[in-house]
Amino acid sequence: MIEGEPTDDDRVFKALADPTRRKLLDRLHERNGRTLGELCEAMEMTRQSVTQHLGLLEDANLISTVRRGREKLHFINPVPLHDVYERWVRKFEMDRLALLHDLKGRLEGKKS
Repeated sequence: MIEGEPTDDDRVFKALADPTRRKLLDRLHERNGRTLGELCEAMEMTRQSVTQHLGLLEDANLISTVRRGREKLHFINPVPLHDVYERWVRKFEMDRLALLHDLKGRLEGKKS
C-alpha cells in the first residue's frame, strides 16, 4: 500500500457517508440486479449523477455489474460491509454481549 492512498475501508466509509449512495444500496438490497434506469426511478437527480454515485460504490467494491445485452445490471456486494462489521462493530459487541449475559445470570440468580 502506498502511503496516503485510500485503503479499502476508506473507500467503503466514503461510499457509505453519502445518503444517496446508502439509498442506492437499499434499493439493490430490496431487489438485486437492477438497471441504471430502474435505479434512477426513485432518485430525484439526473442519470449522470446516479452514475457517478454508482461509480463510487463500484470503486468501494460495494456493487458489481454484469452486462446483459445492452443492459448493465447492478448487484450489491455485501463482503466489504461484512469486513467493516468484523473490524469495527463486532469487537465492540462482544464485550456488551458478555456483560448482558452476566447480568441476565445475576438477575436469574445463576452464577456465571
